[in-house]
Amino acid sequence: MRTRTAKLITLFLVGSVFALVLLVSDRPVQVPQPPEPELPRAVVTLGDSTISGEGAGDYLPGTDGRDGNWCHRSSEAMVHQLRLPTDVKRFNLACSGAKAGTVGLDSGSDDGRPSQAGQLARLAERYRITDIVVAVGANNEPDFVGVLNACVRAWFTKSSGGCSRRLRDEWPDRVAEMRPKVADALADIKNVMRRAGYSRDSYSLVLQSYASPVAPGIRPDLRGLSGCPLRTVDVRWVRDTAVPQLSEGLREVAEQQDVRFLDLARAGYGHEACTTPSESADTEWFRRLAVDWQDLEHDERAPHAMQESFHPNAAGYERIAGCLEDFLPSGRQQAECVTTGDGALRVAPLDGNTAEPLPGESSDTVTPP
Repeated sequence: MRTRTAKLITLFLVGSVFALVLLVSDRPVQVPQPPEPELPRAVVTLGDSTISGEGAGDYLPGTDGRDGNWCHRSSEAMVHQLRLPTDVKRFNLACSGAKAGTVGLDSGSDDGRPSQAGQLARLAERYRITDIVVAVGANNEPDFVGVLNACVRAWFTKSSGGCSRRLRDEWPDRVAEMRPKVADALADIKNVMRRAGYSRDSYSLVLQSYASPVAPGIRPDLRGLSGCPLRTVDVRWVRDTAVPQLSEGLREVAEQQDVRFLDLARAGYGHEACTTPSESADTEWFRRLAVDWQDLEHDERAPHAMQESFHPNAAGYERIAGCLEDFLPSGRQQAECVTTGDGALRVAPLDGNTAEPLPGESSDTVTPP
């Protein structure tokens, strides 16, 4: 009898819970509405200094140190050099020094920088975003700027084995520690777009990697403070080992997150800093050691006096933009930018990948005019 009573009580409880579930599930669930077709289209870049425009000069008001804002968003940044239809808006949310948390939705520990994904969310309500390009990761555990600074110090101190002697063993671990943070940032971006009503095939999300700003071919007369105070052994490690390993780590993240990947590891070959007699020559696409002597006179600006060093210059951003604008409508999931004999960058298959259309590739992806 007790067993029968227990069964009846159990059935009653299960039935009550089921009824409650039906009651709750019967309430209308808000589904995000897709962006209105008549909204103006937009291309957005997010990330760090290599996409904000650091090194190109002509920084937008408010991003050159005012109130502590050193984002260095340049009018010569890559997004502003893309050839796009005149009705397509461009937005550069990138900030020099940004880490993956800032690019995503977790910016609390990144020197007070606001979330770029949060800013993207506001844009997604006002514009129909077709393409998002992200460059991030080097300021996390790899600390690529810190690596170059260490290599400059090794030149000054004539350190045995250079900076690469210590770094080559720990570099793969640094890249591995970076990967989940970049993955989280990309996941945040996708979630922001989903909450704004975008389906995954209604926009293109691209993760791009980094180019080596230096190469073993530094001119002897420029191997100093007037150019590139770096040792050949260190420069060779940066170009041939560190940058490719960083790119491979980012490529794996792109595959994991199912986003597109543009490899820039070889994008500067033959056009690195200190490879020509004159820095103003169009054949150099990266800044040499750059010191703003006026900034050194002010305590609050002095830490940023060499911030532009070893970043793309305006010509470099122009070449990268040319490669990107070929990649965006190409349908390739992965590709790389390689130099050509006529001083340009072109899109090439990555590791022999053939050009395969993306599943559900949106016809809204911006095509250059």
